[in-house]
Amino acid sequence: MFSSINSLNPWLVGVGLNSILAVVAWIVPKKLLTPAGLFHGWLLGVLIWGTLGWQGYIVVVFYFLVGSLITRVGMAQKEAEGIAEKRSGARGPENVWGSALTAALCALGVWATSSGIFPTSQTLHPTPYTLLLLLGYVASFSTKLSDTCASEVGKAYGRSTFLITTLQPVARGTEGAISLEGTLAGAAASLAQALLGWGVGLIDLYGVLWCVVAAFIATNLESVIGATLQSRFHWLTNEVVNIFNTLIGASTAILLAWIWANVIA
Repeated sequence: MFSSINSLNPWLVGVGLNSILAVVAWIVPKKLLTPAGLFHGWLLGVLIWGTLGWQGYIVVVFYFLVGSLITRVGMAQKEAEGIAEKRSGARGPENVWGSALTAALCALGVWATSSGIFPTSQTLHPTPYTLLLLLGYVASFSTKLSDTCASEVGKAYGRSTFLITTLQPVARGTEGAISLEGTLAGAAASLAQALLGWGVGLIDLYGVLWCVVAAFIATNLESVIGATLQSRFHWLTNEVVNIFNTLIGASTAILLAWIWANVIA
């Protein structure tokens, strides 16, 4: 089935598929996206299908669905405590690009460096740059899903939360707070996202390792940013921090892969 889809113009397929999904998302009673978020999600979906085909598309859909479900875990309790995501977790355009800008840039890089290896040509040999950008793409979503799960599970179920910079106990939902429950959930989420990227052929098993390690590093650095800088700069919103978070995750995974390939191996 996928081979027959890949024989079609990927951009037209992306427009058609995402238009159908946008209509479905519009009419379902439980909104996962705001109207503006829906339009920007449509743009992102078209871009990902056009550059990476169904392989890349499955990765971003997995992130969106799991991330949205995790955000709603313990929603009533988090809303009562004033630490829930705004709009009951419905994503706006700022959330779409805060989570996926790094991935979108990696996808465009893959498309530019591989002459469209996904999805129209399965015979081209990917360049080393293409492979690293594919790793960055998967790593960015592994990082963001790790961050989302660590934060939301920690806010809902964290028994003890500590400020990452001092390890002093703080209230759940505090910027820069970490918990054992959230940390374990984040690690599991990054592994699941990376294994999906491996399962659809975007990365190899070493790439899974780099994604998980990079996600752990980036998620904790994001907590450090939240604890030290976010309150000092008004422009450093959660969405901007998310861009830095995914950029750190993607860059770290790429750097680890490059070191392994050129220095250690």
